[in-house]
This record gives sequence, C-alpha cells and structure tokens, in this order.
Amino acid sequence: MSGKLWGVGLGPGDPELVTVKAARIIGAADVIAFHSAKHGRSISRAIAAPYMRAGQLEEHLVYPVTTETTDHPGGYQGAIDEFYESAAARLAEHLAAGRTVALLAAGDPFFYSSFQHMHRRLADRFDSEIIPGVTSVSAASAALGTPLVEGEQVLSVLPGTMPVEELTERLRTADAAAIMKLGRTYPNVRQALSDAGRLEDAYYVERASSTRQRVLRAADVDESSVPYFAITVVPGPTPQTRITLTDNVSSAAESDLDARRIARTATVPATSHESAEVAAVLNLDAATTADGGSTAADSDPAVTPGDSRGEVVVVGLGPGAAEWTTPEVTRALAEATDIVGYATYVNRVPERAGQRRHSSDNKVESERAAMALDLAKAGHKVVVVSGGDPGVFAMAAAVVEESADPQWRDVPVRVLPGVTAASAVASRMGAPLGHDFAMLSLSDRLKPWEVVAGRIAAVAAADMAFAVYNPASSQRTWQVGAMRDLVLEHRKPETPVVIGRDVGGPTETVRVVTLGELDPAEVDMRTLLIIGASTTTVFDAPGGPRVYTSRRYGD
Repeated sequence: MSGKLWGVGLGPGDPELVTVKAARIIGAADVIAFHSAKHGRSISRAIAAPYMRAGQLEEHLVYPVTTETTDHPGGYQGAIDEFYESAAARLAEHLAAGRTVALLAAGDPFFYSSFQHMHRRLADRFDSEIIPGVTSVSAASAALGTPLVEGEQVLSVLPGTMPVEELTERLRTADAAAIMKLGRTYPNVRQALSDAGRLEDAYYVERASSTRQRVLRAADVDESSVPYFAITVVPGPTPQTRITLTDNVSSAAESDLDARRIARTATVPATSHESAEVAAVLNLDAATTADGGSTAADSDPAVTPGDSRGEVVVVGLGPGAAEWTTPEVTRALAEATDIVGYATYVNRVPERAGQRRHSSDNKVESERAAMALDLAKAGHKVVVVSGGDPGVFAMAAAVVEESADPQWRDVPVRVLPGVTAASAVASRMGAPLGHDFAMLSLSDRLKPWEVVAGRIAAVAAADMAFAVYNPASSQRTWQVGAMRDLVLEHRKPETPVVIGRDVGGPTETVRVVTLGELDPAEVDMRTLLIIGASTTTVFDAPGGPRVYTSRRYGD
C-alpha cells in the first residue's frame, strides 16, 4: 500500500496556533518534509518541532534560489520548476514505500504556499489530505486588535508582486485589503497605497504571532528591512473602533510578554467591560503569563515593571558530567528567571520553582536567540544553555550575531565559558591535543560541503591534530567516510584516531583506532573524533592506551 501525503497547515508562526489535528499528524507521520532557503533555517520546521518525535525521517527541501539571480538555463522559473520536480520525486519515493509524509506549510497549505506545487505533482498518484491552518491575514488582524471587514464589506487579498498601477487601482476600490509577499516589493506597495489614498489607513505586521512580531504604520516602515514574511493590512472602515499604536514596534516575545504595544481605543461610549479591556491593554506594564494567568509583575518578583536588569547570559554546561559545569555557570542558572535552549540541554538544568523553561529543537538557533533577547528586553534574566562551551559550535555565536540587530542594542549579553567536548574527550586518552590543533564541524547545514572539504584538506596538509564536531546524524551519514579519505591523502593509515561518545554521560565510551580502520558506521551525532598528527603517539599504560601529540619535532 502506498503512503499518504498530508499537507499540514501550521498557522502563522506561534506553535500554539497549530491545530490539534495538525499536531497529531506531525507526531504520527513517518516522514516530516519542509522547505527552506539556502541558509537552512526552516520556519515551518521550527513551528512543528514541539510536536515531532524522535526517530522521524526528515526531508529538508532547500530552494536553489529565492531572491538572488541564477545561471540556470531556464532562468529563475526554470530553476524553481526543476527543484519542485526533484523534491516531488524525493517525496514520491517515501510514499511509494508505504510511508506517510507530512509536508509542512506555514499558514495554510492552499494559501500562497509551496505545498501547492508538491500537491500538483503528487496528488494524482497518491492519497492526500489537507489540514487547513490559520492564515497570516487572520494573525495580522489579531495583532492589530481590530476587524478587517464587517457587515457587507469585502476583503481583497493582493500579492505585492502586482504592477504598481494595477495594485493602486485595486486598492482604490477595495473595502479592505491584505497585501502579501512583501520583502523587496514593499517600496511599490507603499507607492500604490499612497497613490490610492490608503496609506494613512494601512498597517504593517511582520512575522505575525511569532516571537519576532512587529506592528507599525505602513508609512513608517524602513523599506530596507522588510522580510518576505510580512503583510500590509488596510482594515475596512468602521465607526466603532480605530487602531492606536502606543509604540512603533510590537515585539511579542511570548504570550507572557505580549499585549503591551497596540491599543484598541473606542470612539463611541464604551461599556464598562470595554473600558476595562482598553485600560488593561494601555497599561504598558501588563504582561500575561504563559498560561494566561496573572501578570509577570504579580507572578515573578524578579521581574518588575520598568526593570532594567534584563540580560542574556549564554552558558556552557560542559560535555555531560554535572561536575564539569563551572560554579560561575551554576550561579547564573540559579539567578535566571528564564532558561532557553535545545531541549536536551534544558533538561540537564535542575528545575527551580518560578523559573520558566523554554525548550526547542536543535535546528532553530536564530529563532531561539531572538526569543531570548526579546525576553531580556522585557526585563527577564535569561540564560541560554549549550553543551560544552557556548562559543564552540554552540549558541554564543547565534545570540551575539542576533544581538547586533538595532532592536536589541540595549540588551546586555554575556558569555560564560564551559569545558569543551574536545577537551573532555582528549583528557580521557591523555593529551592528543597537546600541540597545535584545530576544531572543525562536519555539518554542512549552514555551509557548503565544498567549504568543509577544503578546510579538512588544509588542516590535514598542515600536519596538526584536529577535533571533529557534528560528525554525523540520522540525516548525514556519508561525511565521516569522505573526511577519512581526504585526510588519508596527507596522513598515513596508522595515524591514531580517538573516538569519544557521550563523554561524561551514562553511556560513555572512548577508544583509539587508526585512520585506516575508522568505520563511519560507529560514528553518530553524540560522537567526537580527534584525528592525530604525524607526531601523535599511542602507548600502553595502566588502565588502557594513552595518546599524546608531542610538542617537539625532530630534525
């Protein structure tokens, strides 16, 4: 029997807006498929991550081109069509093998979604079903706190890619409008709004419902900073309400930080209930907790209105053993109001009453960093946790890079070092990194394999020992063998290789083999490799072999 293709609508960004059915199918599917640009960060996968289970196959469908140019003979459209055909063929292999495939779609699968291209190529051959999702139009309306249309009014949904003249004409006659596909089209969209006389009534919502939501008047938007995931909204005229922005930016870090920037102000006498609602929204110190209960000021004495003590501290927990977590890091964890990180590392932190924990998947570093900075901006003392040292292939780079964004210029960021995995593995065997050494990551998720291969060859030719992080995963199984073959071009097969797995953890194993004997099947994501140099030596000692790389060279 063939498998079933599910088009899973995820909603606009907030994982809590995923429907019950979508969450169930995500957790049950054999294969999770999702799109991303070349940078590798998938918004859809980040939304779905809380509902995924361990061991699921993943198909990462990377667009060959988004806004950049291409040398494909068929141009942009040719490159995209070829990509969709190839992606559909990959999914068809799973479906033909009887696996269920959940193809993730931000928003709704049939509303300006890439899913439509896969459905067109697969639905005639395989059973398929669509799970609708909350659209960004609905999320934008919610962010504004006002209806888009009332009574007999008509809502027009328009792509920002339309010619300016046509877009202008449609805006002139529309009761209400939502303009999608912004990004580089925004200058034309603003021109059309102005020419149609609708600019003063228009609002801009960026990444609606997500941790990075922003709401501004359309006329106030910096054209150079508009992402694709933004929408311009022109609400229908209504005598009851108007929108008042109490701040130029609405940053909805989480439900416990939202409801502070946009006020809905009645223009006719309001009922007592409406007055209370308006007063609550206008109170910029109010912030509901994650469960919708009391305000942050009521529930957490460490966070007070106007508190300027918010900061982000990025820490390394060490490789696994509790005794490898430094006292400095332990103090920071005890003082934190919020713990943010990959679930595996968050679970290593002892729970403390009143402390909020925000776990996520290991492939959403930028989104995780932005959430931590948003929390700190609101006065929270946030600790972002990493294994090993946070500055070595871990979260320090993501947080510091994200903090360069002007919206977080006033958020203090500190980095506390930790014991590296390379140091831990090396210590178990002696001193294989006792002389000049390098650290490399075999992951090609954020950089091309050609770059990785070039660095491996350069280090191997330089005759220094090197530690290999992220050697393999369930989706990356060939890189270890490729690395071994590259190194063998410069080093002898007898070169020592240390294989350390789960060092400091309950299933720790450390052993030494030769480069020629290195078996990629023995290596997974929890493994770290140390490749020796020509001066790396192995000798027998009490308790097992010892390895060192000499600091001296012969004549």
